[in-house]
Amino acid sequence: MKTLSIVIPCYNEAKSLPVVLPELISFVNARDYRLIITNDGSKDDSLKILQEHFANESRCTVVNHKVNRGYGGAIKSGIQKAGTDYVITIDADGQHYLDDVDKLFSLIQQQDADMIVGSRKGQQEASAFRGLGKSLIRGIAKFLMPMNIHDINSGMKIYDTVLAKRYLPLCPDAMAYSDIIALVFINQRHKVGEEPIRIKPRVAGDSTINVKTAYETIMEIINVVILFNPMRVFFPIAVFFTLSGVIWDIQFFSVGLGVSTGAGMLVVSGFIFFMLGLVTEQLSQIRKMQIRQ
Repeated sequence: MKTLSIVIPCYNEAKSLPVVLPELISFVNARDYRLIITNDGSKDDSLKILQEHFANESRCTVVNHKVNRGYGGAIKSGIQKAGTDYVITIDADGQHYLDDVDKLFSLIQQQDADMIVGSRKGQQEASAFRGLGKSLIRGIAKFLMPMNIHDINSGMKIYDTVLAKRYLPLCPDAMAYSDIIALVFINQRHKVGEEPIRIKPRVAGDSTINVKTAYETIMEIINVVILFNPMRVFFPIAVFFTLSGVIWDIQFFSVGLGVSTGAGMLVVSGFIFFMLGLVTEQLSQIRKMQIRQ
């Protein structure tokens, strides 16, 4: 029989925890799941509340960060503590329905999948700005790394624990963790599926996602693409510079102005980017071999 750990990052959720924890504890006890919550250096009473609720709960574990490491860092610490076949991540703000935990746990076993993403596709975003940011991130990710998963930044994902632990060093400690762990699984040719889930309003508090979060996520996506498929980034740049230089030089030559220095620099730049791509591709192959070991 397969086992499951629910991993939850927690930062300044003192208002949400008294509402969320009783239901969570009853849920895991009834199903023999494990619950791991990482207090990520909270400045409020989150740690105290967790310790009080978990004092006599053998299936529940609290991991404490003395200093805030970030959303991804909290999840990574929780996964490192998991000893079950699968781990599922959800948020501490009460937005996820626990019935969806059962659904995804059943589905990943039925499909013999390595990851199932809980998709919020079609549900109303908290704000138009946040929806636009997510769409931009998804668009950039799909351009750089073709995939058929819509909601890569969903906070609810279930995956194989052994694989998750293998790839944790590649994932950032920041909010971009959710996107990157999905992209890593996809790029490594693991079986990744997607299943609709429901979302409800936060029990309390406000989201910390902002423009900085979006920027960091985009940069992390570019980093992971360069790690696994660098020519996907370098080759288009090389082609752009080379073609621009050739077109520019043709225009100069056709009117009898000879060879343009600027055009020559563009062509050379294109060649340099292409060579950088080849070198990075070789480093990528070495890194992939290390990961598989």
